[in-house]
Amino acid sequence: QLQASGGGLVQPGGSLTLSCAVSGRTTSTYVMGWFRQAPGKEREFVASIPWSGGNIYYKNSVKGRFTISRDNTKNAVYLQMNSLKPEDTAVYYCAADSLGVVGPNMDYWGKGTQVTVSS
Repeated sequence: QLQASGGGLVQPGGSLTLSCAVSGRTTSTYVMGWFRQAPGKEREFVASIPWSGGNIYYKNSVKGRFTISRDNTKNAVYLQMNSLKPEDTAVYYCAADSLGVVGPNMDYWGKGTQVTVSS
């Protein structure tokens, strides 16, 4: 089970950190991901990180501004978002896949958390 939190209203240029609490058993094959869905748009990939180390990937438009990380001791994944822009406004979802496959068909999804970037 995944539970995302940390969303809110922030001004352009501001920062937010999203958290995803992971309950249940995970193994070294798991990969964690953050996705987002803006009103009227399809859900899109934001970032991913393997549970046990490996390559981290980002959507091009968030590179250099967002940082995904994990804390295995706390069973949590984070998304640090800096220099936020109005176009980052969306519902953000965390997801997990037991076989390390990142995409819209990942095994587990949490309820989203709303991020609104507006002055």
